[in-house]
Amino acid sequence: MPLQATSGAASYDAFGGGVPYVPTYIEELFRTWLYTGTGANQTITNGIDLAGKGGLVWMKNRTSVQLHSLCDTVTGAQKYLNSASTAAQSSGSTFLQSFTSTGFNTGSTFSANGDNYASWTFREQPKFFDVVTWTGNGVAGRQIPHNLGSAVGCLIVKCTSAVEDWQVWHRTFAGNQRIRLNLTDAVDTAGSVVWNGVAPTSTVFTVGDNGVSNGSGRTYVAYLFAHNAGGFGLTGTDNVISCGSVTDNNRVELGYEPQFLLMKTTSGTGNWILVDTMRGLTANTSGGNGTLFANTTATEASGARYANIDATGFTSNMGAPGTHIYIAIRRGPMRAPTTGTSVLETITRTGTDVNTTVSSSVQPDFIWIKARATSSQDHHLFSRLRGVLNSLMPARTDAEFSYAGSVTAMNNNSFQVNAANDVNLSSTAYVNWVMRRASGFLDEVCWTGDGSTGRLISHNLNAPPEIILMKSRSATGDWRFWCRSNSFYAGTASTNVCLLPMTANGFNDSSSSYGEAAYFPAGLPTASNFSVVNGDAATNATGVTHVAYLFASCPGVSRVGRYTGNGSSQTINCGFTGGARFILIKRTSAAGDWYVWDTARGIISGNDPHLSLNTNAVEVTSNDTIDADNTGFVVNQVAATNVNVNAATYIFLAIA
Repeated sequence: MPLQATSGAASYDAFGGGVPYVPTYIEELFRTWLYTGTGANQTITNGIDLAGKGGLVWMKNRTSVQLHSLCDTVTGAQKYLNSASTAAQSSGSTFLQSFTSTGFNTGSTFSANGDNYASWTFREQPKFFDVVTWTGNGVAGRQIPHNLGSAVGCLIVKCTSAVEDWQVWHRTFAGNQRIRLNLTDAVDTAGSVVWNGVAPTSTVFTVGDNGVSNGSGRTYVAYLFAHNAGGFGLTGTDNVISCGSVTDNNRVELGYEPQFLLMKTTSGTGNWILVDTMRGLTANTSGGNGTLFANTTATEASGARYANIDATGFTSNMGAPGTHIYIAIRRGPMRAPTTGTSVLETITRTGTDVNTTVSSSVQPDFIWIKARATSSQDHHLFSRLRGVLNSLMPARTDAEFSYAGSVTAMNNNSFQVNAANDVNLSSTAYVNWVMRRASGFLDEVCWTGDGSTGRLISHNLNAPPEIILMKSRSATGDWRFWCRSNSFYAGTASTNVCLLPMTANGFNDSSSSYGEAAYFPAGLPTASNFSVVNGDAATNATGVTHVAYLFASCPGVSRVGRYTGNGSSQTINCGFTGGARFILIKRTSAAGDWYVWDTARGIISGNDPHLSLNTNAVEVTSNDTIDADNTGFVVNQVAATNVNVNAATYIFLAIA
């Protein structure tokens, strides 16, 4: 037998003739990409290798009535099918121009000036997705080979050379059943003709002699989706796609947080629902999902909420009785980041008093905005998971509120701020901390309280959290901030206190109601969950919605740590090579603000601007508290901030 090598959490056969296991992640296989038309051809760089690996691009205009365009690498670029139509495949040089190693090039038809577009890219990969074509021979029972490498979760077939309905088989169907992608009909038994009454296997699917799937001389394409086949992540055991069924108002346990859902009622009529997290598929949020319908050319709808996602699944809200089928795809990125610039960008800008698109090099999943020189304006925290319009204010106890004139969209590489309001007033200086959720660095979790004690809340940080910041969303109440005891304090967890309101206070005594044991009755948080307790509005009050932000130390990217002041100056080594670009410091042994510095506003040998997250005070620019160091940062004792008082203890979050 070959020997087995290990590297971190990954293991693979390497020595003695084994083939090394190379992890594959969902971010290499699937991406929702939103863009705005310019009136000319555009290059869409979504990180998916279509030129070398093959796959499918599905595009739809969100703001204008226009057909769906499905273009795949097997039938070729500049050819498209419309999921809302029976029409044969057409050629169009202004639709999708070409496939690239990092995405695709779109033509002017799918880049109308000012129109907003959604695209979904599916890369061919065993146990995820496959594209197959064939020419019909009119023989019933013909078997068509495929390379999905696993059982078929969903099979979608279209005749490309003639007018025919789209045919869909789903793993919850029998071999004699089908449903049609371009119609609202319920499932029927015409599959006895379409599939010759035979369900697909892990190597072939069967077609009949009918023109919809195997007419003599006609051409066809099939798109195959896997179901819970494993094969991904560091160990090669993670699922990234699931195909199943659910009844309305019931929850589906996927084992991961979904980023994309295609849903259809099968026991009655109804549209094919297309929702994703980039366009508003969120957690426990009022208001509608941004929804497109695969069977119509209609513009994006926003009035209904068809699903609520959570850390390990989703709850159906289709608004119709009976059974609903779905295709769900896992949220990425699964791979841990290796650079701080991939997960944090600090943006300084001046308000415009008009709707403005702010470019970002980091996908904005989490945006913290503060006016730098105006104390009358609050800190505002927005996130994709909670819904882009919904603000929480770290310096207040207020519940989450819908701030309609604020952040109105979060795209892949930009976000939009509205006209006159706290986040975009004319001639006002702002700082924006833009972060991306990423394995080992930052995760966000939402849940609705059930009043129980010891309830476990799942998360996708994939590391034991070292910071957890919690807040009730639908009720007023203090913020709760916890730091992992073993990372910061000597002694045992029972004698150390790591939880407090989001104020300038020091950490509370362990005998107080803010003690660790009181808040984590099932023990310290783990790499997969943390526990909550009844009786606290911030964590598990019955019927109250909650949110938690979780940070961990990620090598070369972030560091959560503790230091003891020396009364003068000291270097805090974070293991970085280019210094810290963002620094948050809080004194734990006595009162002290939650100070934050960043390189966009200045971390230099002289004075360094800082804000206090627990107050709305204006930015202070008159003291030299922080200096740069390649390994992390330097703290200086300055009376105005007191972040290096002799024998005092501090916690910090630094991001490279």
